[in-house]
Amino acid sequence: MTLTPTRAPQAVPGARADRIRLVLTLGAFTALGPLTIDLYLPALPTITGELLTTSAAVQLTLTGTLLGLGLGQLVVGPLSDRYGRRRPLLAGVALHVLASLLCIVAPTVEVLGALRLLQGLGAAAGAVTAMAIVRDLYTGRAAATLLSRLILVMGAAPVLAPTLGAWVLAFTSWRGVFGVLALYALLLLPVAARVLPETLPPQRRVTSGVMGTLRTYRGLLRDRTFVGLVLVAGLAMSAVMSYVSGASFVFQEQYELNQQQFGLAFSSGAIWLILASQLNPVLLRRFEPQQLLFGAITIAATAGLLLVAVAASGVGGMFGVLVPLWMVLLSVGFGLPNAPAVALSRHGEAAGTAAALLGATQFGVGALVSPLVGVLGNDAVAMSTTIAGGLVMSLLVLVVVVRPWQLSDIEREPVAVTA
Repeated sequence: MTLTPTRAPQAVPGARADRIRLVLTLGAFTALGPLTIDLYLPALPTITGELLTTSAAVQLTLTGTLLGLGLGQLVVGPLSDRYGRRRPLLAGVALHVLASLLCIVAPTVEVLGALRLLQGLGAAAGAVTAMAIVRDLYTGRAAATLLSRLILVMGAAPVLAPTLGAWVLAFTSWRGVFGVLALYALLLLPVAARVLPETLPPQRRVTSGVMGTLRTYRGLLRDRTFVGLVLVAGLAMSAVMSYVSGASFVFQEQYELNQQQFGLAFSSGAIWLILASQLNPVLLRRFEPQQLLFGAITIAATAGLLLVAVAASGVGGMFGVLVPLWMVLLSVGFGLPNAPAVALSRHGEAAGTAAALLGATQFGVGALVSPLVGVLGNDAVAMSTTIAGGLVMSLLVLVVVVRPWQLSDIEREPVAVTA
């Protein structure tokens, strides 16, 4: 089977208000994943004590969510190519509602971990469907620009989630956090049913079944540049997930912040991600997405090594750690929209499957890396080491495999994938 992408429209049809509504709608669904990951972070130490377990075991509940987000995308992506974008999205959000309600009554950390896996599976539908819809409507610079706008909306989730979670914990237990997640997902169901457009017409849907899906995955995996870009995005995401996994223990236990103070400290990092996502469209007017990607990952890896040095030496205390951490998040904020934009521009006819492979790798690598923070000690050195390791590996893959300086014609020449 040969998949040859065609040029997608460079703008969403309709008035500016319609485009803004599309961005906000897609952002709301994409935010389901980050909210599911981040909202309960201030409660991790509390959960550790209440369920009579260890911090490493509680961090595995985060790993379960990331695994669910990764595996779910591998399933939802091909389904969205076959049945359209809306139906898999509705099913995924409904599963998230059910899993969130069951988390409220989880009796042990093992049960909570399993239910968090189901939560991730449900949230995956929002992530992969939103990215596929972007590729249905945009390509190249336009796709990178829209992804930047989505990250602005999505960026509000990590900014607000720990603070919101701390506020919820002031009125209820950690179980109430999952009630809030269930309510948010429940509110998304009518939005998906009534507001979100179907962007994949029947004549463009894949009808080749399971074997066809496997052949499509095989064809994607034969594209060296695509695979390299997927790994670059996944390793960059691992740096963010290492921060997410370790931040509550580093700031609350090592630096002795309370839950509300932790929410503010954690949110300060997410602000830099948002800033980068909004500067990215401006820079795209002058530079190619692959040029911005190379510069961003290079700076991020350098800042990651600086972060390790500062954390190990103890210079500047908590603020000394925050400054290079902000540099990392700012740089990663430029990399995250541009890596998928370049990768998806190569495979428009399999946008859902390609987006699934991209998203699954991002969250899968994050799931593998984030427990390392706990294994290494749950302190600033452990967190900074895993962050820097992921970014240095991302840079190596970018230079050795992707070779972005050779991709100047990627938006002009369609790439055939033969399976």
